[in-house]
Amino acid sequence: MTAMAQPANPRRARTRVISALSTGILALTGLIAISPATALAAESSPVGFASLNGGTSGGSASTVVTVTSASALKSALSSGTSQTVRVSGLISISGMYSVASNKTVIGVGSGSGVTGGGLNLSGVRNVILRNLVFRNASDDSINIQEGTTNVWVDHNDLSNGYDGLIDIKRGSDFITVSWNRLHNHDKSMLLGHDDGNSSQDLGKLRVTYVHNWFEGTGQRHPRVRFANPVHVLNNYYSNIGSYGVASTMNAGVFVERNYFENVSKPTVTQTGDSASGNIKVLNNYKVNSGTEQVRNGASVAAIPYSYTPEANNTVKATVTSGAGTGKI
Repeated sequence: MTAMAQPANPRRARTRVISALSTGILALTGLIAISPATALAAESSPVGFASLNGGTSGGSASTVVTVTSASALKSALSSGTSQTVRVSGLISISGMYSVASNKTVIGVGSGSGVTGGGLNLSGVRNVILRNLVFRNASDDSINIQEGTTNVWVDHNDLSNGYDGLIDIKRGSDFITVSWNRLHNHDKSMLLGHDDGNSSQDLGKLRVTYVHNWFEGTGQRHPRVRFANPVHVLNNYYSNIGSYGVASTMNAGVFVERNYFENVSKPTVTQTGDSASGNIKVLNNYKVNSGTEQVRNGASVAAIPYSYTPEANNTVKATVTSGAGTGKI
């Protein structure tokens, strides 16, 4: 089944979503299908919202720097040069390191990234974070804020942070979060800073969450304020402690063809002290899981790009094979 909308630029907006097939690798127009027994999901560009608004290409592929120390990493991330920053090894940092515009930050192998701190994207544009390990952050692991646009967070492994693993807030927009593995953590992903930030967030915070694996995490997968629409597509939720997806403060969230296993509350329309939000659901697959809460689905805005969703019952195999580091 193909869901269609009318984007301003259909070629750029076309989303290519990975589907698991039993055998072989097939390349089709706008879709790559790969056996779940193989390494998956090596998209060269993001699907969903990060493909809009001019697209997200990251830093220059011809200007590459490899870093192995905290000082070299901090310098490379904050420089004004459009470049690809290769992180080699698990680098111990303190606090939040700022990432400038026009950067691709990618880990070498499956065990490279940062421990002890996190990355802060504030008021920047066109950033890709891929194949990175984030451990033991003293604040957020990834913080995207202050009107940052066009970010692709892809194929990372995040756990054991102090606050959020991937938080998006304060008017940020056109972001795709894909193929990440989140585990050993409570508050996974916040979308929208607080209940009093409507003037900055209304009309923004458009995010696609696709093919992520939430493994034994507590809550906020994501927890949404104000944004409409937010697309939660083809993610795998396993052994979730509190709830899966929360929509609050009149947000509009489309929760489509995800796989919920051992999740007592797949979706909720209110949490904390926030007012209720709106949720529309479609064809989610549930194993030993509760009933989804829905509210005012007609108010959830249409998804503004074309895409081909994966069948819900294959999501578990696809995501567990393809999410996290060492897969691209």
